[in-house]
Amino acid sequence: MSGTSEGPAPAADLDGSAVTERDIEVAPSAAHAGRAESPARAEPPAYRSAFTAAPLAMAVVDPDGIVVSANDTLGALFGASPQALAGRSAADLVDLAGDTRAWHAYREVLCGHRPRLRCTRRLKRPDGEFLWAQITVEPLTGGTPGLLLSVADISARHELQARLRHLQMHDPVTRLPNRTLFFERLTAALEPESYEGGTGRIGLCYLDLDGFKAVNDTLGHRAGDRLLATVAERLTHCAEEAAQPRTGAGAPLVARLGGDEFALLVEGSTGTDQLADLAESALTALREPVDLSGRLVSVTASVGVVERHAAGTNPTALMQAADTTLYWAKADGKARWTLFDPERNAHRMTRQALAATLRPAIERGEFALEYQPLVGMEDGRLRGVEALIRWKHPQFGVLAPNRFIALAEEDGSIVPLGRWVLRTACEQARRWQLDHPGEPPIFVSVNVAVRQVWDSDLVADVARTLADTGLAPELLQLELTESAVMGSAGRPLQALKALSDMGVRIAIDDFGTGYSNLAYLSRLPVSVLKLDGSFVRGFQYDARGAERDGDPERDGTSPADEVIVEAMVQLAHRLGLSVTAECVETSDQATRLRRIGCDTGQGWLYSRPVSPDRISELLVQAVAGKP
Repeated sequence: MSGTSEGPAPAADLDGSAVTERDIEVAPSAAHAGRAESPARAEPPAYRSAFTAAPLAMAVVDPDGIVVSANDTLGALFGASPQALAGRSAADLVDLAGDTRAWHAYREVLCGHRPRLRCTRRLKRPDGEFLWAQITVEPLTGGTPGLLLSVADISARHELQARLRHLQMHDPVTRLPNRTLFFERLTAALEPESYEGGTGRIGLCYLDLDGFKAVNDTLGHRAGDRLLATVAERLTHCAEEAAQPRTGAGAPLVARLGGDEFALLVEGSTGTDQLADLAESALTALREPVDLSGRLVSVTASVGVVERHAAGTNPTALMQAADTTLYWAKADGKARWTLFDPERNAHRMTRQALAATLRPAIERGEFALEYQPLVGMEDGRLRGVEALIRWKHPQFGVLAPNRFIALAEEDGSIVPLGRWVLRTACEQARRWQLDHPGEPPIFVSVNVAVRQVWDSDLVADVARTLADTGLAPELLQLELTESAVMGSAGRPLQALKALSDMGVRIAIDDFGTGYSNLAYLSRLPVSVLKLDGSFVRGFQYDARGAERDGDPERDGTSPADEVIVEAMVQLAHRLGLSVTAECVETSDQATRLRRIGCDTGQGWLYSRPVSPDRISELLVQAVAGKP
């Protein structure tokens, strides 16, 4: 019988079968000296008796690696007499050649370059069963040439270690591989030797139950555990059905990563279609109600799906992509699967980068203001300007407000940013007034977010800014969105009234897109309505253009939009409010809006947002009487 290893060792024992530095113990230098100086001696009878009867399987090996003698225990281990083992290669006997590192270390021990070898090998018994053995090879003591080979049966210990590892690597509730084992398998799957020769791709379905906390809170944790176990069974069944015997692909690995999170890992995936089918089958399997102590509980899940080339990726990147995609599935409405989208992820990464640098950017002075003229519809003269913030980002260039204002509102940095805009705009308006004393001063309009009203003392901020800059209150206009103003009560309404009493003008921005409750305006301290640009765009064709196109329907305007705008303007005027039309782009639009009764216009027909110096030039032209 020869010691062989049939098939690779289980994953849990791969490390144990390899030779490590701790397996090679350096013997005292005296032993080497004794070996060199002492001649060979015959073994004393007492030594031979102890060797033969020892419970540890041992053999004496000559410097060429051949077994000289073996004891009865070693013979019994291999099903042969000790005499029959003599003359055999020790390396073949315990399968040292089956492991490259063990074989190399063994040869060094034979040559005297290493004092000891200890490794673990899987050997075959005479009855066909396998055992795990700890092999030790070291020089004979007392200067006797040759080596002592010992073989210790550690199967029981190995089995215990395997059981402990199984407990360590599996979830006790679902009996699925846990997070540790999942990442071990994932890391191994991304090694080049694992995917070379296959499809070279890897896929992952990252699943999270929807509303699982409610089950724990209402039915208790035992019911929650039973639900998790049922989910595990159904996912395992889906994975088994997804196996592809024809291509040699096994079933996906199903693991519980913690809480109500599960993962299905597909090694050697064939593309996104395969992962999409797996995700859909998992969702379908989970929709069937679960009986929890007589109560039927329906459960849904959200799934993030990632499928890509294994080369160039790593466990961290793959899990980050899966986690992001799972978040998208939740945000898109739950009970669905979502495929990873690189473009969407790039936008998210940019958004996170902006959010992380927003507050420091305020301190570094990376923001600037541009101003868009507000022009009188009757005479075309400059009446005021709207301050529009720009972020001069060092990496992404100049960013418009729609790229970062929502982020500022989320993290609260809109408060310091809003204070900066207010002060900068008021200082600039006062500077124009002083530089052009012969022209009626223009007002400046500043956008205000609702969070500025709630999270700061807006009234005090405005009062302090006006006092510091010397700007008259009537030259400041604050713009709030319609949804923020309509239905205001408590602190926001009090703040608006206080500002109005101070003389500051209050304008409703983008009017017509929210509640559109004109009657409510009579109870609000509002002085200006800014019509949303969507209404003005209905005036996009002039009559001459329609005639040239030969289209009688394109008579120069949208009748419904014109009627709505005219009604809003008339009602606003009856309430004592002025009206500003946004997004005016053509002279025909301006003519119709002027006929309807709009007071001021704003849009590219008059000017795009420009620098403060350009507004100064417009003021100079107005004084000189130029158009």
